[in-house]
Amino acid sequence: MFASEVFGLVQKSELYAQLSSQLSALIADETDAVANMANCAALIFQSLPDLNWSGFYLLKGGELVLGPFQGRPACIRIALGRGVCGKAAQERTTLRVADVNAFPDHIACDSASRSEIVVPLVDNDYLIGVLDVDSPKLDRFDAEDEAGLKEVARLITPKLAPSR
Repeated sequence: MFASEVFGLVQKSELYAQLSSQLSALIADETDAVANMANCAALIFQSLPDLNWSGFYLLKGGELVLGPFQGRPACIRIALGRGVCGKAAQERTTLRVADVNAFPDHIACDSASRSEIVVPLVDNDYLIGVLDVDSPKLDRFDAEDEAGLKEVARLITPKLAPSR
């Protein structure tokens, strides 16, 4: 069911198309949000090069709380507006940060992280949380990564939305 491609043998857009296709297959019939986030985080971590963290923070009680992820242990709670994740969540906008050490109020959960992209997970104006991806390389994420990870977020968000 899961096949990893060697980065560099395919164009980045094709890599994200394959990632989205594999994610769609993984989550198609699964209704458990934790299982879907766990598989999504693992798929991103194993499919994309030069990452040291991939995972989710979920909005609970007015703050972001660590969800399923791949990588080193992470910060457990992040206030809205704090760091890259908190700011992306509060503003409900994707943040692509070339150098996290230059980002005001950056929270260093893993000192190896040098760049980061955070995509908010929003369903019908309801903030569920964020998809967070970190790299040990400066300026790792570009517009193609942003588009690809926004598509991943678009696919996974309906599987995470609480019934209202």
